[in-house]
Amino acid sequence: MARKRAGLSPRHQKILTFLQAYTQEKGYPPSIREIGNQTQISSTSVVNYYLNQLEEMGYISRGSNVSRGINLLRTASGNIIQQVKHAVEQISDLVTIPLVGNIVAGEPMPIPGSDFSYYDPDSGIDIARSLLPAGDKPEDLYALKVHGDSMIDAMVNDGDIVIMKKVNTACNGEMVAVWLNDREETTLKYFYLENGRVRLQPANPSMQPIYINDPRVVEVQGKVVMVIRQISHN
Repeated sequence: MARKRAGLSPRHQKILTFLQAYTQEKGYPPSIREIGNQTQISSTSVVNYYLNQLEEMGYISRGSNVSRGINLLRTASGNIIQQVKHAVEQISDLVTIPLVGNIVAGEPMPIPGSDFSYYDPDSGIDIARSLLPAGDKPEDLYALKVHGDSMIDAMVNDGDIVIMKKVNTACNGEMVAVWLNDREETTLKYFYLENGRVRLQPANPSMQPIYINDPRVVEVQGKVVMVIRQISHN
């Protein structure tokens, strides 16, 4: 095994510089993926390799079960960071909701069997625990990326992220992700059970509701509890 070079390599320094700048701007540390993107490291395992070295050298500390749990202790120039308590408190308030796949907000569309595992385990949406609906546990939530514009009047646009609560039943008027098992299709719509049939109602005046005569083919996968808008920079 090759012997590690003493001191900081240029890549170590680049990671530390990014950690310091990001934390100062945001008030909490970046994710593993954000570090990789900024430092041109494509593999999260390689990012972890360098972070582990920085921890061994005393430049950072890491929380094992905390989202974004990287605390900067010393800068690349060796200066000791005195105030880390506030950042630690902010980190502890963050929870990571797994981003598990896509959902179509339009005409029901087939999804491949692998779609809900398309995103790798390091993908996720960091949310302050205080923003979660009262009574909802993070382990009962998951995130989906929206494709389509059938729910635009509900402020859900193409490219937005919806935070879903795992449920298998729905009340009239709730926005839900449903699986139509007779067609093997999925869609995001308002749910209504009326006169023995299901109405899946879009929130777009240019689109018609979808009527399902047999409610047994409609499988509710979750209901929307939060929408995260994706702002275009174009």
